[in-house]
Parts: sequence; C-alpha cells; structure tokens
Amino acid sequence: MVIVIFYQWLSMEKFKPTIRQLEYFIAVADFGHFRRAADRLSVSQPTLTSQIAALESSLNQQLFERSRHGTKISVQGRQLLPQARRVVEEMSALVQQASTQESGFDSTYTLGVSGTLGPYYLPFVVPKMSKVHDSLRLYIRERSPNDLEEGLLQGKLDFIIAPQVLRINEVTVMPLFEEEVKLVVPTNHPLACYDSIEMSALAHEQVLSLDRNHPLHHQVNALCNLANAQVLHDFEGSSLDALRQMVIMGMGIAFLPDLYILSELHKPDELKVIRLSDYKMSRRHLVAWRKTSPNRNLFKQFTEELKTITQEKLGHVVSVFY
Repeated sequence: MVIVIFYQWLSMEKFKPTIRQLEYFIAVADFGHFRRAADRLSVSQPTLTSQIAALESSLNQQLFERSRHGTKISVQGRQLLPQARRVVEEMSALVQQASTQESGFDSTYTLGVSGTLGPYYLPFVVPKMSKVHDSLRLYIRERSPNDLEEGLLQGKLDFIIAPQVLRINEVTVMPLFEEEVKLVVPTNHPLACYDSIEMSALAHEQVLSLDRNHPLHHQVNALCNLANAQVLHDFEGSSLDALRQMVIMGMGIAFLPDLYILSELHKPDELKVIRLSDYKMSRRHLVAWRKTSPNRNLFKQFTEELKTITQEKLGHVVSVFY
C-alpha cells in the first residue's frame, strides 16, 4: 500500500504544472498570439508551443483554440486564467518579499494614472519621492479610468491612481485626496464678472465635457440636468487641454479640476475661474493594487508617503484623506 501511494504521489508531482508554464499560459492569453508572446518572453516559438502543450496535458484541458485566424483562449482557459495569475503572483512573493524587505523602494514599478490627473499632479510629488528614495523607479503609464482597472487586474500595472475602482473584492483601495472642480468661462462671457455664482445661473448655458469614458463627464451631466444647462455631446473633449481650448474659442463653458487650473491656467486674460456657491463638484482619487500583489505592504507605505508629500506641496489646493 505504501509503495502504491508513493508512486501515485510521484506521478502527481511529475505532471504538476510549473510556474514557467503558467507564465507562458498568461503571456499567450494576454497577447492572443504565440509569436508575440514568445518574443516578449524571449523564448523560441517551438519552446513556447511545447510548454503550452505540456501544460494542457498535465491539466487535461484545452487552454486555447487555434485556427488560421489566430489564437483564442478557450472557455476552460478563461476560467483557469485568474487562478494562474494568482499562483504566479504568490510564488513570485517567495523571491521578491525578502528583497523588498531589505531594499524597500529599490525597485522599478509600473504606475498607472489617468491622463486627466497625472500631468498635473505627479510633477508636484515625484521629485520629492525620488529624493527620499533615490533608487525608486516608476514606469508611468497613462490610461483611461476603465483601462487603469483592467490593466491592474491583468498584471500589466503594479498599482494605479484612479478616480474609481469597481471590482473592490479583487483589489486593495486607499483614498488619496479630493480636489474641487470649478467652472471656467471666456473672459468676455456674461458670467465672467462673478467670482461665485449659484447653480441656477447656468440655465440654458452650453457646457463642454470630456467623453463618456471619464467619470467627470457623468458628474457634469448630472449637474447640467439639475441646472437646466445643455451638455454639448457632439463636441466632447478628449482631454482637459482640449476643453480649455474650446472654451477659449467661445464654443461653450466647462468644468475643470483644481490641479489642472493650478498647473495650466497661467493667463488670467484667457479664462475666468468661477466657484458654484450652492453645489460642490469634486473628484476623489484613490490608490489601488491587487490584493495578491507581493508588494502590497510596500504600496501601502508608498500611499502614506504620497499623502504626506501631497499635503506639503498641494494642501492649499486639495483635501488629503487621512
């Protein structure tokens, strides 16, 4: 009996998937193409193909559907992919945890941030963070809010600064800060003579907004519904800069966040900034990382330091969460 059990165990060990095979599986799933995945992994395509075949054999599952039109992940593969990602991340913790504890921020991390925040926030905090941790390297990727969360969950981003995170059960979220959003109008607009107005003054105004991929679009739309103002859906901006230029050209009025105003509106003769006295619009920014990340304790420390630097550099503009 003991000999039989031993050989059963040995057989199971022989056909157990390896971490390398799981990494190959994840790469092919992400790229949807064996050759591109092989190039990224720096292995030959035959090696990759044989390892995927060995993984499929050990799992007794077909992970991909292959045809002349390309490679698609199978239903079975799609079900196994999230677990494969978790296994690879947890196993990498065995190698990375000791290094992280010893060297702290002496590593390179991929940070995802929205294009409506990164250029107007990071220049205030990254230089100070770099001085405190001179070996820290941040590979910064700008993405739309939806793509930020997806990139985080797929492992393409290590952590993100985002206005919202929907799949809260898969990530850890720490609030960072809140910034107010203010009205901007051309200097020759009838409202330009006011520093503060009530929401009712927006009735029948034509309001420019970002496209629907940005949470700010939905905030502006909700305000305009209350104020009986018209959102110009045919002229949605792709960036905050695009909104500003359209307002300068007299195409409408718009709402811009405080950090953008602080960073970019240096010519008072172009636009007038106005606060709504009876309606507060603001953007909340969060830091998020995967719950399974081996660097989760480091990201928590990173966020706390970001809060301290943000308060020091921008405390007069934003409200930091503690």
